[in-house]
Amino acid sequence: MKIRPRVLVGILVTAALVAVILFVTRTRPRDGAQAATRDAPGPPPVPVVAATATQGDLGVYLTGLGAVTPVYTVTIHARVDGQLMRVLYQEGQLVHEGDLLAEIDARPFQAQLLQARGQLARDEALLSEARLDLARYQGLWKKDSIAKQTLDQQAALVRQYEGTVQLDQGQIDAAATNVDYCRITSPISGRVGLRLVDPGNIVHAADTNGMLVITQIQPITVIFTIAEDDVPSVAQRLNAGEHLPVDAFDRAQQKKIATGSLLTIDNQIDPTTGTVKLRASFPNDDGALFPNQFVNARLLIDTKHDVTLVPDAAIQRSAQNTFVYVVKPDHTVTVRQVTLGPTEGGQTAIDTGLAAGDVVVLTGVDKLQEGSKVEVQTNGATAPAGKG
Repeated sequence: MKIRPRVLVGILVTAALVAVILFVTRTRPRDGAQAATRDAPGPPPVPVVAATATQGDLGVYLTGLGAVTPVYTVTIHARVDGQLMRVLYQEGQLVHEGDLLAEIDARPFQAQLLQARGQLARDEALLSEARLDLARYQGLWKKDSIAKQTLDQQAALVRQYEGTVQLDQGQIDAAATNVDYCRITSPISGRVGLRLVDPGNIVHAADTNGMLVITQIQPITVIFTIAEDDVPSVAQRLNAGEHLPVDAFDRAQQKKIATGSLLTIDNQIDPTTGTVKLRASFPNDDGALFPNQFVNARLLIDTKHDVTLVPDAAIQRSAQNTFVYVVKPDHTVTVRQVTLGPTEGGQTAIDTGLAAGDVVVLTGVDKLQEGSKVEVQTNGATAPAGKG
């Protein structure tokens, strides 16, 4: 049967329409999935706390354990035996050199002094008489009126009395010294401790405990130790006459108690610990340092000027290198290798790898990798990104 051209054209048009409908139906879901994939949001930014690198000075310190040590500590003992009559100080009082502290009954020693003076007067009279007789004998001997032996005996008697007078003078000085010893004065300026002997007790020069203890607290020193490897750098600066500041901190190294300066270095290293002792002096005008108090001493030996500083928390370490996460202007992070300098007071100097103004991540680094998107916060508030 012969198909008419008009019918053939209609069949072909119909077949084409069916093909188009089938193509559109099959391809529409795939294109929608691709569009959905393109429009889906990426992973949320990682919240981090960051800080900006700064430029400044950083001190290089040596830290050592130390103890507050008075320059002078004096235990006052009685130098004569007797009854303690008066105590003229208050416990804890600050006294000055020469202040009267206590008095011992001086009457027995005053009596001895009076006896010694009387003996001296008697012997001086005998000496004077012997010298007059010697002068007469010398004149008679020249006239050959007496024997030479008589003259020599008189001369020896004069020398004997001269020795006796000197002995009497020594006894007077000793008795006067004992009288002075009954007045006990302070040999140094310092703080008086607790009273060890009460008035009315008999004290002896041989007593081992003493009557009181005086400790000098202004100025006062701290003796601390450093490693033997650090001795050359300290000794070089000290011998050059440099002023080396020393700060005394409390046991927790949180509160600075006082500021002083290095005084000297011990003359030998302790072989058992590998350390050497240093002594620093502190004015201690406020009395903040107390004898035998435990402190942490920090000795400033150098100052690095105009270095890049970041908080210690920004420093990250791996087996191969040391690095920080730097926040770029597009709020992504990049890994930056750095070379560290000295660390002090929660700040670390960066020798290479960072510049002042760079923003470094402090917390939240465990979720970061190269190119991670971040939301930078400082003290709970969103902060601007760095310069990259």
